[in-house]
Amino acid sequence: MLSKEGIAKRIAKEIKNGYYVNLGIGIPTLVANYIPAGIDVVLQSENGLLGMGPFPFEGEEDPDLINAGKQTITTLPGSAIFDSAMSFGMIRAQKIDLTILGAMEVSEHGDIANWKIPGKMVKGMGGAMDLVASAKNIIVAMQHVNKAGESKLLPNCTLPLTGVKCIKKIVTELAVLDVLPEGGFKLIERAPGVSVAEIRNATLGKLYADDDVPEMVVE
Repeated sequence: MLSKEGIAKRIAKEIKNGYYVNLGIGIPTLVANYIPAGIDVVLQSENGLLGMGPFPFEGEEDPDLINAGKQTITTLPGSAIFDSAMSFGMIRAQKIDLTILGAMEVSEHGDIANWKIPGKMVKGMGGAMDLVASAKNIIVAMQHVNKAGESKLLPNCTLPLTGVKCIKKIVTELAVLDVLPEGGFKLIERAPGVSVAEIRNATLGKLYADDDVPEMVVE
C-alpha cells in the first residue's frame, strides 16, 4: 500500500507543464513537494496566493505565509499574494487547470463528499464547493477505506455532498481509478504488491478491472 507521500508522488505525475493547480487540504498539499523536474506549474492557494512552493524546512517557517489549511509554506520567485475575493474570482472564472482534493467519500457516479460529517463540528465548507463546480479537471487524493476498514468508494455517498458528477480520477493507497461517464470505477493501476482482488474487496461501488492491471510506478 502507498503512504500519503506515495499518493502525492503518484498524483504529481498527472501535472502537466504550464498548469495552474489548486491543492486542497490534507494529502493534496504534499503534492507541492513532488512536482517532477522540468515541469513548470503555478500552485494556487485559495486564501490568496499564486506561486506556492514546497513546505519550509524546520526552523525556516514564516508564520505569515500559510496555505488554506493554515500550514506554513514557501513562495517562489514571481509569486503573488492577494485577497480571497480575487482568489475565488480566479476559481469561478475557470482559470485553474487542475484541482487536487481530499475526500471522505466518492460515489461511482463521480459525486464527492468532503466537507462535513453530521453531528461533528465543522468550521465551514471552505472553497471545495466552488472548486468542484468550476475546475476543468479534478483528482481526488484519499484513503480507500476508513479507520473501520469500510470502503469510501461507494454506490452512493452517505455524507452531505460537495459536488455531483464532477470527479474523474481517484488515487488511493491501493489504486488509481477513473470514474466512467456511465458510472462505475475503472481500475487503471494497482499499488505495488496489491492485488486486484484486494481492491475489489475494498471497493463497495461498481468496479471494472482487467485481468492484467499494471502496478503503478512511484519513485
